[in-house]
Amino acid sequence: MLTADIPTRAHLVQRAGDLAPLLKKNAAQAEEDRRLQDETIEAIAGAGLFKLRVPKRYGGYEADTRTLVEVAAELGRADGAAGWTTSVYWIPTFMACLFPDSVQDEVFATPDVRICGTLSPSALAAPAEGGIVVNGKWGFVSGARHAHWQEIIAVQPTPDGQHLPVMALVPMSDLQIIDDWDTSGLRGTGSVSTVAQDVFVPQERVIPLPAILQGQYASELNAASPVYRVPLLPVAAASSVGTALGLARAARDAFFERLPGRTLTYTAYESQAQAPLTHHQVAEATLKIDQAEFHAYRLADLVDAKGLAGEEFTLEERARARADMGAVVRLAKEAVGILAAASGGSSIYRDVPMQRISRDIQAVSLHALMNPDTNNELYGRVLCGLEPNTLYI
Repeated sequence: MLTADIPTRAHLVQRAGDLAPLLKKNAAQAEEDRRLQDETIEAIAGAGLFKLRVPKRYGGYEADTRTLVEVAAELGRADGAAGWTTSVYWIPTFMACLFPDSVQDEVFATPDVRICGTLSPSALAAPAEGGIVVNGKWGFVSGARHAHWQEIIAVQPTPDGQHLPVMALVPMSDLQIIDDWDTSGLRGTGSVSTVAQDVFVPQERVIPLPAILQGQYASELNAASPVYRVPLLPVAAASSVGTALGLARAARDAFFERLPGRTLTYTAYESQAQAPLTHHQVAEATLKIDQAEFHAYRLADLVDAKGLAGEEFTLEERARARADMGAVVRLAKEAVGILAAASGGSSIYRDVPMQRISRDIQAVSLHALMNPDTNNELYGRVLCGLEPNTLYI
């Protein structure tokens, strides 16, 4: 059994911050390549940031959720694609920790293992001796090219004529990658599609998805850990918000970096910094970032507190977790929009980070699980005493 010296939250956040010069240097090329560079992946691995959700017995850090938010925010502040990809790896890594311990032994035998994944049931699973055979395709698989495993969702027919979604772990070597990631935002995440053609998955690497969503996990060794005994969707929500928060902070950084010496063309102001309009813009954007931080930290602290206490989430708390995630995304997008609008026509040049930040936060806001409007509707529905109209809660 491996042991690890567990860095403090402050130390991990500092490690993420120390990567900023490299991430900023590589960000534009990552957009061109439509994937993170090997150098970037190796640097993040070297900082230990792929270990945050790996169990301690495998040399991981078993970091709490607040740490995930703060680390992802630092990464996203330097490069949204790097922050997003790292945080997306954390979620399937958490999901791998819900499988039987023998499966985890196999997965975590790889140092700095990277697991990509999806929650979309866009494949079919057929029963086979000792497991299932999977055929299908998954889209938006961030970080697939640098991953060792993929967590997949497939739909398996049942004897009574129904269909059961199942979650499974598959080595990337068993899947094909389709190079179809050519987008306006988050280009550097390499969120390609993957395809399974008659892929056999042993039964021990298959778990019914409803069991996972209901907190019925298969791991015995992780059962008592505060990190692994909380529901998947609140964990996924809290794991995701740091990048959005980091992008908002990046927009503020980028704006103030260019502010000295800037004028307001066709006005009498010799300096943009002197204009009352600018004062209102930066104040409003900063307040929105402050509000986004509140929702991000409230979400993370709820997940951590419930895990430590071993308490069940109420339905309202589950819905609020998604609402908090949506609020972070909405407020971050609004803050970026204000600062981008205040950045002038010169900011549309591709060598100005503001345009990439704007496109990245737009892409984040369109993610089906992070969409503010969808999450607000779910929260309001539950607050009105209605049952949720989704399993993803």
